Amino acid sequence: MPDHDDAPLSSPLADSQTPYADLTPDLVLDAIEAFGHRVDGRLLQLNSYENRVFQIGLDDGGMAVAKFYRASRWTDDQILEEHDFALELMEAEVPAVPPLPLALVPERVPATLAQAPEGTVRLLGTLPSLGVLGLHRLALTPRRGGRSPELEDPEVLRWLGRFLGRLHTVGARRPFAHRLTMGVAETGRSARDSLADSPLLPPDQRAMWLGVADQALDLADEAFARVDGLRLRRLHGDCHPGNILWTPDGPHFVDLDDACMGPAVQDLWMLLSGERAERTRQLDVLLDGYESVCEFDWRELKLIEPLRTLRLIHHSAWIARRWHDPAFPAAFPWFDSGVYWQQQADALRQQIELMSQSDDTPAWLID
Repeated sequence: MPDHDDAPLSSPLADSQTPYADLTPDLVLDAIEAFGHRVDGRLLQLNSYENRVFQIGLDDGGMAVAKFYRASRWTDDQILEEHDFALELMEAEVPAVPPLPLALVPERVPATLAQAPEGTVRLLGTLPSLGVLGLHRLALTPRRGGRSPELEDPEVLRWLGRFLGRLHTVGARRPFAHRLTMGVAETGRSARDSLADSPLLPPDQRAMWLGVADQALDLADEAFARVDGLRLRRLHGDCHPGNILWTPDGPHFVDLDDACMGPAVQDLWMLLSGERAERTRQLDVLLDGYESVCEFDWRELKLIEPLRTLRLIHHSAWIARRWHDPAFPAAFPWFDSGVYWQQQADALRQQIELMSQSDDTPAWLID
């Protein structure tokens, strides 16, 4: 899912109108060297709205990916839980991209920070894997290649199902202590409330959109309540095809940035697409692979449309929360228009219709 702002850090950058303004190419390369990895000067910025991500050439000829985390999004403990989860998956031979170990090299710390107060430059984590350089926090991972999975191929879907079953087996071992839980209150109502206070919700659309959102969230609440004893586990959290790369050896995950506690079906439904019959076929094959590794609670299928509803509302709140970042008005110029909010209300009305089905089986699974 897109991010939350529930735990702001005590950093002046958190309130900056341009949160990455000082992140120059020189600072990026200097930061990597300050934390123990020599670079050869190659640098390519990768697509990312939320964080700033760079492909870095290393002095040994290899490549790595550096992620500079957005201030105010996650606490240090939440980031370190993401890293620990990736390492735990790797230890269990579930292909994920783990953080690389960092080592502070004082003589390579940029001169502007060398005389700064204690704690301005430091390492965190048992590996350690999180570097703090002034107002920036960063992690380094190996570069992993691959292509998007061919979801129209049943064998690819079956393999992905096994893959997710293995990930969820590891995820069920213990809960996250610091990361967020996906649910109606945490993911949906908090997003709805932040939009209710946002000037980006046009006044002439406000009452209409809030009324539809409230109705949709009430139905989502009812759907979650009907799954008695719902089991939550550690998840990838944002398991869409763009976060899975395929190689001749099979799939591997990238970007555990949205790892959270939640129902297993959250990591399945975003892999489904097309008309109802096609989605039904895809889900059948995906779960065939999943259940060869891990038991699936089929009652969770009732949560697909509620989870889609939460994502719709949360996505709008994410854009609103990031509007001060110049990248967001440029990327979403229609966001504060009446047309956008009317379209969002129509999408939520469709979700209301789907969640209002008298049968608990999702409408698109009924032949």
